[in-house]
Amino acid sequence: MQTLKVVIPMAGRGTRLRPHTWSKPKQLVSVAGKTVLDHVLETLSTLPEESSVELINIVGYLGDQIEAHMRRQHPHLKSHYVIQEEPRGQSHAIHLARQHLRGPMMVIFADTLIETNLSFLHDESADAVVWVKPVPDPRRFGVAETDKNGMVTKLVEKPDDMSNNLAIVGFYYFKNGEDLISAIEEQMARDIRIKDEFYLADAVTLMLQRGLKMRTERVDIWLDAGTPEALLETNRYLLDNGRSNCQEAAKRENIVIIPPVFIHPKAEVMNSVIGPHVSLGAESAVSNSIIRDSILEDHANVSDVILEKSLIGRFAQIQRRAGMISAGDQTTVTL
Repeated sequence: MQTLKVVIPMAGRGTRLRPHTWSKPKQLVSVAGKTVLDHVLETLSTLPEESSVELINIVGYLGDQIEAHMRRQHPHLKSHYVIQEEPRGQSHAIHLARQHLRGPMMVIFADTLIETNLSFLHDESADAVVWVKPVPDPRRFGVAETDKNGMVTKLVEKPDDMSNNLAIVGFYYFKNGEDLISAIEEQMARDIRIKDEFYLADAVTLMLQRGLKMRTERVDIWLDAGTPEALLETNRYLLDNGRSNCQEAAKRENIVIIPPVFIHPKAEVMNSVIGPHVSLGAESAVSNSIIRDSILEDHANVSDVILEKSLIGRFAQIQRRAGMISAGDQTTVTL
């Protein structure tokens, strides 16, 4: 295969995840022991063995943190960084990276996680692939309309009715990046947008009108990481499905573990009950507490608390509190 270019748009401000995204991009929020971005990049491990990959990261607000994280955690991946200063939509973000997009490419939106095996791309005969999942109510999503042979005829962003339930999950493959850029340029020239944003679905529809052969690839697991509630639900799923480290955690003294949990080896836990569905980040500290169904990010410090369904940001300090809390980075709460 030629070098596969993987475009990851990450310039959004993540307003649904505030206060956590005041101080970091939403892709760097933690879930089940890793950042959302780390989990997204894990999916690329299923590409054919001979694949050569280059990442094109579209960044904006706090984008320097994305670059620093990639250098620290994924130095083996060749990465480019493109800044999207104005929120003008998905197609606009991709167009900013046009100088890198020749040959096969993927577009991956890094606020959702899916489980898929990408090894089939080695022998893919279609011009393009869009990943989809049937959902009860598709009106919040983009959907793929298909013909009787299963080939895509049209993509529709946020449909008005529920006649088609194949929701697009934020993964795309294109055999020829130049064709996508050409369609985006037509889309922008014709000013095809929704609420001042240029959506990728409209550019793909133009490609379909030009004769693009696109098929769907269905997934069973599609996890959201865009809101605190969804992030906790994703944390539960991942811990239930192989991301816990209960065996290692159970070796610790003076704590009670209720599986599944992920406790970073550098976390400190004393005289506490942890679990179920708890993730503790590096250098976090928990003492004299009961924590369940919660995420504590790196360097969070809690003591004498009972927490449930809570997100505690980096360097936050929580003392003597019972209940639910969503505390951003460097927050201090003492009751």
